[in-house]
Amino acid sequence: MSMRFAPAFHSGSAARQTVRPGYYHFTVPLIDLEEPDHSYFFGFVQTDGHLYAGIGQKGRLSIEVSARDDSVLRTFSELFPVYSSMRYRDRTTNFGRNRSAVWTVCDLAFRRELAELGLPSGRKSATVTPPSPPFSARDYLRGVIDGDGSVGFTRTGRPFIGLVTASQSLAQFFCAQILELVGAHRTVTRNTRDGVYNVMVAGDPAAPLAAWLYPEGCLALDRKREAAALVTAWTRPAGMRARPAFGARRWTAEEDADVFNGSIREAAARLNRSEKSVNIRRVRLRQARGAS
Repeated sequence: MSMRFAPAFHSGSAARQTVRPGYYHFTVPLIDLEEPDHSYFFGFVQTDGHLYAGIGQKGRLSIEVSARDDSVLRTFSELFPVYSSMRYRDRTTNFGRNRSAVWTVCDLAFRRELAELGLPSGRKSATVTPPSPPFSARDYLRGVIDGDGSVGFTRTGRPFIGLVTASQSLAQFFCAQILELVGAHRTVTRNTRDGVYNVMVAGDPAAPLAAWLYPEGCLALDRKREAAALVTAWTRPAGMRARPAFGARRWTAEEDADVFNGSIREAAARLNRSEKSVNIRRVRLRQARGAS
């Protein structure tokens, strides 16, 4: 919470304290998560920001993005009445030269408020969660996607919106929004290779999700807003096979009992499944029976 000075004739809170004769200070929240831009900022800072805690009350909030995305940092500096600075730095990596923009805030009250809302200091990728106070879900999720997600097209031309996160809470929140908005079921499962969640919506459900997530005039990274506009306008080409909107069709006990009857082609026609699916299911059931 931030403290702002006000003349003594401003009446109100019984909790006001005298700072000097004729003046009091009031606690005024700097961040209102029911404001769309503030919710977007919080989603973005949870995924792409870093809160450093120093000795005593020292510390800083930093957000580093590619220099091409610096306009969003300039917008952040205008959202809150705290002193902030922005600088650029150049680095050479295995991928070549890289220029980034770094936005920094040291204001103690601002940092405390972020921590109270759910931005931990230090390593946070696996511990961040959606905020507890009321917030704008659409704008918050757009901030999360701009920070740790991706919007675009696969190599086969299918549109997609994806999120890669180590936080189970963020992955579950994304899945819940997908189900509510486009009716697509997604399973929250960690990647066995690196232990993160990779949640993606591709094909037909991606278009309405992009339209909802990136409305006209919203605060967002310019390049992702442009990609979302292309995803929104996408229509399935003639001849492209549609995938189930509700995810993979699970096998039932009745289908398992029937899958070995007749040839693979006959079972596929009877169960309304592809021959490949039937063949794979037969192999898996044989393996399971052999292991038992």
